[in-house]
Amino acid sequence: MELKILDIKGNCTNRRVQFNEKFFSKKSYDHPIYLEIKRYLSAQRQGTHKSKERGDISGSRKKLHRQKGTGGSRKGDVKNPLFRGGGRVFGPKPRDYSLKINKLTKNLVRKNIIEHKLKMNQVKIIEDFQLEKPKTKLVLNILKSLQLINEKSLMIVEKTNKNLYLSARNLKNFKLLNAEELNSYFLLNYSYIILSESSVKRIEKFLNVS
Repeated sequence: MELKILDIKGNCTNRRVQFNEKFFSKKSYDHPIYLEIKRYLSAQRQGTHKSKERGDISGSRKKLHRQKGTGGSRKGDVKNPLFRGGGRVFGPKPRDYSLKINKLTKNLVRKNIIEHKLKMNQVKIIEDFQLEKPKTKLVLNILKSLQLINEKSLMIVEKTNKNLYLSARNLKNFKLLNAEELNSYFLLNYSYIILSESSVKRIEKFLNVS
């Protein structure tokens, strides 16, 4: 599979990138993809939720009335969960939501998603460029030239510089990532991938996973 390298105006250059389809996966990874996305989203949860049980409520522990002879039910103290202001029964407690997935499975899922994007022609490669100062209009012009202005796009660069980050952070439906930060969730969440020329080698390493 051959992809042309485009300049920042969307014009084809004389350079091309070749991806060897012989190493592409031929089996379905639907369930591992589900597990990896579930793992990523679970890891984003803080797990700091906590409600007060009857042992955490301030108040007297004196028994409200005697056990028998009143004609009413036994109630214990004012911290009884049945009363307003009492403790909560089986409330949430702090916990860790992270899940364990093998490293090889993570890599295979990432590889499978990239391969799918390549087959669907949802990958664009542009030459490296530098910004002397933050300028959102330049990034917008790149998206316009690639006809991706209304599409959810993920740009992957070898190393993010501050000016490029500041230029892209306010754009809707656009995300800028280092090649090291790339994960399956962002690959799946964005329709199109824009690769910088210098990040292609890192993507090729991802595709060589077996």
